[in-house]
Amino acid sequence: MIFEDLPHVRLTLKPRHALPFFKRHPWVFAGAIRQTPQDLPAGTEIELRSHEGEFVARGLFNPNSQIRVRLYSWEPDQPLDRNFWRSRIASALQLRERFFVGESLPRIASHPASGSKEVTACRLINSEADGLSGLTVDRYDRWLSVQFTSLALQLRQDDIVELLRELADPSGILLRTEKGVLEAEGLELRDGLIWGEPPPRRLTVVEHDVRWEVDLSEGQKTGGYLDQRDNRHAVAQHVRGHRLLDVFCYAGGFGIAALTLGGASEVVAVDSSESALALAQRNAELNHVADRWRSERGDAFKVLEQLRDVGELFDTVVLDPPKLTRSRTALPQAMRAYHSLNRLSISVLKPGGLLVTCSCSGLVTRDDFEQMLADVAIQSGRTIRILEVRGAAPDHPISPFCPENEYLKCYICHVS
Repeated sequence: MIFEDLPHVRLTLKPRHALPFFKRHPWVFAGAIRQTPQDLPAGTEIELRSHEGEFVARGLFNPNSQIRVRLYSWEPDQPLDRNFWRSRIASALQLRERFFVGESLPRIASHPASGSKEVTACRLINSEADGLSGLTVDRYDRWLSVQFTSLALQLRQDDIVELLRELADPSGILLRTEKGVLEAEGLELRDGLIWGEPPPRRLTVVEHDVRWEVDLSEGQKTGGYLDQRDNRHAVAQHVRGHRLLDVFCYAGGFGIAALTLGGASEVVAVDSSESALALAQRNAELNHVADRWRSERGDAFKVLEQLRDVGELFDTVVLDPPKLTRSRTALPQAMRAYHSLNRLSISVLKPGGLLVTCSCSGLVTRDDFEQMLADVAIQSGRTIRILEVRGAAPDHPISPFCPENEYLKCYICHVS
């Protein structure tokens, strides 16, 4: 369907519902709209008006999603045409050039903020923060990994892929899907190559001079956890000579950075996935630290209990669990899980050791997380002092109009 040939449709908000959208929040839920024409197709361009008829914004419609309209432009005369998408994508790439300066973004690039010599993987487009709600694009060396979390935007996939080819000059573009989003948006997509040549199954990228093997076809997220890049580097600065426990290690990110950059003496890596531990082992070998790397497969809670019961102690414990809740109704259960994980981690931590504890659950606020740490300190009889409060790397910016997208929290704590 060629959407630019279709007239836009005007939708009116219910009384007293317009303020968030005048303030540029990009998500219009179904309950905020007064009435929707029947059989309005997904992808239709919408002109959003207040109940008094005042122009609010332009967006794209999806009848299948609770986010009925995603807003992109607050200019009344700006159609959501190819030129609009081109300008947004170009703006996102220009921002990344401020972080990754080199001959080609980001194949051989310096990271001036931290003094790293080379970074070959980064986020190019971060959905709402780049004015492209429902689109995430990561670059791994010469390949792009794309996620659509909006059906209305995905219906413009051909244009977006063509613009990415023009502006980012990749060798290939792969499509990745996210668990739970397909059903929520009514998307019918499969992971796979959508343009160009396929990447090698074992593609190697570099961050902060550490080499990582990534799997763009079956790896987690778009292939790896680029958002933790600078947090891995920061933790490494604290762990010289430390024995470190890396829980939920996945590809070995924190542990291998600690060995390679920080001079840690030993890492014990825990994950429930055999394939993740195999990947982490290859990364340890790739960085010549396999002699100081030991892995253990198992449920994190049970492994921590076993280590506690046999009296194992570590100088640093890193907790980087997967998302523990996707709904507000499950939030109390998630907070109990965070509490249990952190209390168990403190039980195997030497006095004066470091606890690095993370959450990628967007519904968990920083206040929630800090209160959990306070409760852990009280119940364990230990003193926790927060040394650093960190988030995602700067190529994962956050929109002040959509603070819900600030999902990643990383706390570096001293525990006495």
